[in-house]
Amino acid sequence: MKSAYELAMERLQKQQPTLMLTDEQKKQLAEIEATFKAKLADKELFLKEQIRKAQNTGESEEVESLEKQLSSETRRLQKECEARKEKLRATFVK
Repeated sequence: MKSAYELAMERLQKQQPTLMLTDEQKKQLAEIEATFKAKLADKELFLKEQIRKAQNTGESEEVESLEKQLSSETRRLQKECEARKEKLRATFVK
């Protein structure tokens, strides 16, 4: 007799089959991930340096603005990365 978990997993598998990726497809996804990690690291280094400078000069409004910008840029880059990976995954199904 199957457990409720096993039955639920079978139904899910029928609705959304698992996509098996080739090594080349995994490599392509990893390249996208690496590219965006590098972009994010670059933005973080730049903005954190700007934040540090603003803190040293006592510009609290500038610090707050730069922290918001850092947060916004991080979210934007993460969304862009996921969008590119999803677009690439869509080509794998065909």
